[in-house]
Amino acid sequence: MDLTRPEQAPGASSPAPPPVARPPLPVRPRTLPERHSVRAQVLAALRDALASGELEPGATYSAPTLAERYGVSATPVREAMQRLVSEGVVETVPNRGFRIAGRSRRDAAELAEVRAALEVPALLRLARALPAERWSELRPLAEATVSAARVGDRAGYAEADRRFHRSLLALTGNRHLVAVAEDLHRRSQMPSAQDGGPGPAQLLADALAHSALLDALCTGDLATAERLAHEHLAPPPATD
Repeated sequence: MDLTRPEQAPGASSPAPPPVARPPLPVRPRTLPERHSVRAQVLAALRDALASGELEPGATYSAPTLAERYGVSATPVREAMQRLVSEGVVETVPNRGFRIAGRSRRDAAELAEVRAALEVPALLRLARALPAERWSELRPLAEATVSAARVGDRAGYAEADRRFHRSLLALTGNRHLVAVAEDLHRRSQMPSAQDGGPGPAQLLADALAHSALLDALCTGDLATAERLAHEHLAPPPATD
């Protein structure tokens, strides 16, 4: 008898064997981030094409056609287009592809109203708390919007415009406010279903408004800053 182990009672079950050490799972290269990166790049390219008017409101585009244009497979194009569908700027057309919905005047008015309700109060709170030099830090971003507008680069202007407003609202420290405001901003930049989007004169006027707004903020002129902010966020006038 083995005296080093306790005697087991008759009928008792045997003790569980010790756990067996298993070799670690092999490390495999991850491909998911790359797929997400391609989708993000396609989404950015589609947004630029929408902002520039390259993708025209009312036109229908198939995923394979767009995939060939951007040199990718149809899968990331479909995924990016579905994101735009969720944003309301693209519609799914069964067996054909995706139709560019465009932004109606009602869309423009409602988006402007919501953006003003979010951005203007935040801007005024900042204006009461920040010194002039903090507003001066945004000058290069305002100048970038002017540079893009002067050459009629609508896609470049759209990106520079978002960067300016995103950086301004980031001064609040409220990440959720920045994210919600940027989503609304993107939607407001979609081409109009009636006229296809702002022309060069409108772009330049919008760009110059950034500098005028900073001037008012630097001097502490809150009344002028509030007026300029509301005017800047207002929908463009009807052209017909």
